[in-house]
Amino acid sequence: MSHFSTVRTELRDRSSLLSALRDLGFDPKEGQTPVRGYRGQQVSADVVCLEPQGSDIGFRWNDQAGHYDLVTDLDLWNRPVPVERFLSQLHQRYALQAILAGSASEGFSVTEQRTSQDGSIELVVTRWQD
Repeated sequence: MSHFSTVRTELRDRSSLLSALRDLGFDPKEGQTPVRGYRGQQVSADVVCLEPQGSDIGFRWNDQAGHYDLVTDLDLWNRPVPVERFLSQLHQRYALQAILAGSASEGFSVTEQRTSQDGSIELVVTRWQD
């Protein structure tokens, strides 16, 4: 019996996902990589963060929905925060990375970035007009 859980996300851009995972201290592996779970069970994912203790964290592309699904063995989840909080942090960092990339492609540069005590992030971007 498989213990793997699949959690739907709204993460669509691989580059922003990889950057967000790095922001959170992970070293994501790309390509079809096994996600390890209970008693050596494995499933394949497109982006994987290997965990030395506990369950790996994987993201599998969902062609039909056009987004990545989180795949992990929740019974072995041993991160310092619950999976819901992890996803919240990941979505915030993903949004930041997507905004930074989009701003840069439109010719904007970040002039200020502040993180408040409540965890919210404020960005100031500028672009010079000719």
